[in-house]
Amino acid sequence: MRFVKTLLLLVVIGGLCSVAFIYFGLFNAAADVPHSRFVYNLMETVRQRSIAVRAKDIVVPPLDDPKLVADGAGHYSAMCTGCHLAPGMAESEIRPGLYPQPPNLSEHLRATPAEMFWTIKHGIKMSAMPAWGTTHDDQAIWGIVAFLKKLPAMTPEQYQAMTKPSGEGEAGHDHHHGEGDAAGDHDHANAEAAHQHQATADDEHAHDHAASAAPTAEAPLSLAGLKEKAVPDAEQTAVAFHQALQHGDRDAVLALLSNKVTVSEAGQTQSLGEYAAGHLGEDIAYLKDAQIKTVSLASMLMGESAMVGSESEIRKTVNGQSKVQRSREMLTLERENRTWKIVAIQWQSAPGGE
Repeated sequence: MRFVKTLLLLVVIGGLCSVAFIYFGLFNAAADVPHSRFVYNLMETVRQRSIAVRAKDIVVPPLDDPKLVADGAGHYSAMCTGCHLAPGMAESEIRPGLYPQPPNLSEHLRATPAEMFWTIKHGIKMSAMPAWGTTHDDQAIWGIVAFLKKLPAMTPEQYQAMTKPSGEGEAGHDHHHGEGDAAGDHDHANAEAAHQHQATADDEHAHDHAASAAPTAEAPLSLAGLKEKAVPDAEQTAVAFHQALQHGDRDAVLALLSNKVTVSEAGQTQSLGEYAAGHLGEDIAYLKDAQIKTVSLASMLMGESAMVGSESEIRKTVNGQSKVQRSREMLTLERENRTWKIVAIQWQSAPGGE
């Protein structure tokens, strides 16, 4: 009887200690403070066994179909490279801050196809791995698995060729391009030159960011995996952003951007302050008299974030000639005070014909 009482007392004391440990915040949840080796190994074992048990009965379909692999390549480029990298990518902006750090899938695979399928579909709690099964069907997820089997053996050139969308121009071109008119007024000429697609030696106003940027391994901007009206309110924010730029409403543009926003194009990334001080004014000036047609607009939910991708046709008259640019945009949005704010912008453009 005394033994039972002692055991119950120890259980009560242990429970009270656990409550105190949690309530007083003794566990450091910061991602930049690693677990102890014991806790890390324990959590890794729990994760691995959880996935293995749930994946053991999954029937793996044939994964060598070239179309399935190609579809998976597009999804991987749009959804996965920020965390899991790609051939030729040394690092990404988000990956160093994740803990535990996601594996570099372009170098090695440790999971079976069934385990990869389960992980992609269901995600992992308390990690950056989302449950893609909430927005993608099993066929799309098997496509990613099929592509992952090929990925570690790919060269950067093979990866870029496989993930480059059909008909897209060379990666890294500027957003909202145009050809500078040296005979126009000075301010307008500078705005045109800042968005020029192909710099030429005889045009003193040409300012081609793509040519001056250091070479990068950035893959062509892919919109694969996005679905129309998947996240309607995030798409509305994207539309409001486009309209504010076109109407020259600087305050409205800035109101839609998070303080931590990054703006990337032509291998260069700007902070909110840098963009507001320079390129924002150039975008507004360029779009002032342009005709813009939205070709596609789609989105996907990524846990607490959303991605909105769009493709637009920008038509502008320069020197009496109609010039057309095809612009691709990827916005990453997060909720701030119950509204979507843009935290990352990626732009790529290429000539779209006359």
